Amino acid sequence: MTTFNKLPLIDLHRHLDGNIRPLSIWQLAHENGITLPVENFEQFIPLVQVQNSEANLIDFLKKLDWGVNVLSSLDNCQRVAFENVEDAYNAGINYAELRFSPLYMAKAHQLPINDVVAAVIDGVKQGTNKFNIKINLIGILSRTFGVDNCQIELNALLEHKQHLVAIDLAGDEYNFPGELFTEHFKQVNKAGLQVTVHAGEAAGSSSVWQAITELNAKRIGHGVACAHDQKLMDYMAKHEIAIESCLTSNFQTGTITNLAQHPIQTFLANELIVCLNTDDPAVENTELNTEFNIAKEIVRLTDNQIHQLQLNALTASFLSPSEKQALKNSVS
Repeated sequence: MTTFNKLPLIDLHRHLDGNIRPLSIWQLAHENGITLPVENFEQFIPLVQVQNSEANLIDFLKKLDWGVNVLSSLDNCQRVAFENVEDAYNAGINYAELRFSPLYMAKAHQLPINDVVAAVIDGVKQGTNKFNIKINLIGILSRTFGVDNCQIELNALLEHKQHLVAIDLAGDEYNFPGELFTEHFKQVNKAGLQVTVHAGEAAGSSSVWQAITELNAKRIGHGVACAHDQKLMDYMAKHEIAIESCLTSNFQTGTITNLAQHPIQTFLANELIVCLNTDDPAVENTELNTEFNIAKEIVRLTDNQIHQLQLNALTASFLSPSEKQALKNSVS
């Protein structure tokens, strides 16, 4: 069991719409008259939660669809946002950046995207008012829906930019490369929001280079492919571009085949600002403490390396220097 020192427990790569409780999905389906293909909750679990490992990222992402498909009202969106805050608090997390795709949440029942953003913001606010945890929000452009839909999504997010700290590009990295979204991120940069991009997960290191040099990404989600490009790792270390690493997720999506050989070891050895995160806790049946235990017991990270991961998360967070210091002081 990993023993934490007096540093905050931080999750920077945590999908709000990938962390909808299986029981909430089950309940909302019944409340909203949505037919499910199974008769009881126990049979439902394998549909919404990975049991071992999926064949690829796209198969993994299908597990997430159940959660958003039951969101038939703005109240439903607000509920799952609130529950995300509660889940992070119950996991002992001190600070989390929750990311969400409003188009993904709105799509099944044609909810107004702008209002979905507002509902998520409201649900998170209710959660932080009730629970002693700091939360910030990251808006996602879901590249899987194409360039035009991502512009619609971005418009809705920018309407609420004062409630966001960053914009992310997520979804099908292989078939919708970052080059398609350079105009979107010009708008993001103009709006003064930070940038984190899913890259180097389903595609190679060139995808990471593009995210950094053309989209102005300060953090890279997953970034597994960086380990095969020494020049890239050197560049990221020099320019303090962080990697949001997710152990269980990378195994379950088939991005890596052996947890013990996860490149997080390589990233630490190259002095990259790499931190440890959950990704989609409800779908993966994991939590941040579990990820740290895997890092220690399977990946064989030392206590000093675990300590460094925690420091890196604080460094990489989209908080101001004063907020970082206040967060650090709150647990010391």
